[in-house]
Amino acid sequence: MIDNFEARGKRKKLVEELKQKGISDEEVLRAIDTVPRHIFMDPAFLNHAYIDKAFPISSGQTISQPYTVAVQTSLLKVKKRDKILEIGTGSGYQAAILVEMGAKVYTIERFRDLFLKAQTTLSSLGYSADFFYGDGHTGKLQYGPFDGIIITAATKEIPDTLLKQLKIGGRLVVPLGDNDLQVMTLVLRTGEDTWDYSSHGSFVFVPMLKGTVNGK
Repeated sequence: MIDNFEARGKRKKLVEELKQKGISDEEVLRAIDTVPRHIFMDPAFLNHAYIDKAFPISSGQTISQPYTVAVQTSLLKVKKRDKILEIGTGSGYQAAILVEMGAKVYTIERFRDLFLKAQTTLSSLGYSADFFYGDGHTGKLQYGPFDGIIITAATKEIPDTLLKQLKIGGRLVVPLGDNDLQVMTLVLRTGEDTWDYSSHGSFVFVPMLKGTVNGK
């Protein structure tokens, strides 16, 4: 599948909708206007790709709602050359947004089929990220500390291993809560052993699970 005039027009309408919903970070909006979300979905679903809603992908996972992607990315306050760790690659769309914004992205996926497919998709678009197949709870200590960490699955508590892989002054964004409803939470590391927490609305994500799953 390729990008085309129809898809670009749909993205522009999506960006206008996100602005109306309160997204104001111009660099986030530019990235969403640039990255072809339909490439990360089945070709049959072009008409769904630019509707502001989550959509099922393989392995029982979803590609996040564009508004959700915009909120999480805005909270990270990404700067060019920031090192960002993503827990839960999924389709690869969020990683592509971060790369488009100039970040150096390290992304972990526990489902092998998603891990492999996301690499192919990003490569086809000319985006480069470091992909890892594994359990996101452990993070990637050898590549840290990170300017930002984004968790794209619901968790009741943030693993200490991830909190400690954040730079002082770094930002971690996570949907915190049970499996029915989560609060988007921003964690700012303020010192060696101190972190500040703030809440930024209610969302629904698939749960963050431990271990890995082999795909075919």
